[in-house]
Amino acid sequence: MRIATWNVNSITARLPRLLAWLESSGTDVLCIQETKTTAEQFPAAELRELGYESVVNATGRWNGVALVSRVGIDDVTTGLPGGPDYDGIQEPRAISATCGPARVWSVYVPNGREVDHAHFAYKLQWFEALKAAVAADSAGDRPFAVLGDFNVAPTDADVWDPSLFEGATHVTPAERAALAALREAGLSDVVPRPLKYDHPFTYWDYRQLGFPKNRGMRIDLVYGNEAFTKAVTDSYVDREERKGKGASDHAPVVVDLDV
Repeated sequence: MRIATWNVNSITARLPRLLAWLESSGTDVLCIQETKTTAEQFPAAELRELGYESVVNATGRWNGVALVSRVGIDDVTTGLPGGPDYDGIQEPRAISATCGPARVWSVYVPNGREVDHAHFAYKLQWFEALKAAVAADSAGDRPFAVLGDFNVAPTDADVWDPSLFEGATHVTPAERAALAALREAGLSDVVPRPLKYDHPFTYWDYRQLGFPKNRGMRIDLVYGNEAFTKAVTDSYVDREERKGKGASDHAPVVVDLDV
């Protein structure tokens, strides 16, 4: 079974690449983030033509997550149970379902913006709610994973130059402690192998030749329970999909399972 996660940075803009990648990669389940569309505008029909069912949590031009699967989608939960509001609404940042033998979540963790911004406090609250929801959903012998754009680099090695991020979000002790709390809920970081260079970055800024110079970060993560991680046979960053015209600023992270 092949499961992947990909922040597409607008599914409308990325649709031709997404459909081609699904066909060529043999992915069974894809967790999508930053759809930047409404549920009504989500390309369910185009995905269905390729044999994929889809479920989506999206409300407009910001945020949005989805799950697409060719091995079934059952027991769908839309949104983050107990999740906090921001500006009076619960943003569309989580969706979960059982796809074949595995339970998976697609999440788009809040960015945080700046350390002294209200969005940063919201980010930490969101992580607390995620830990509680995951703890309730990941127990047992069923393979379980939460995949997506976590907007946190777990270690300094996951940032191309840590000195440039001092005092900024994505690398603070508080954010990394939130990731550690997820691990305490019985999950482990499935670290992919890079297809080039020595570290599996998953995001490169569009600006200042970030991708050609490999000025990246590893912020797209896969956190699985014991049943999931024991079944992993391979995991890699499909860096090739970050290349060329019309690419997202994130690359897919792919995980192969023997289940």
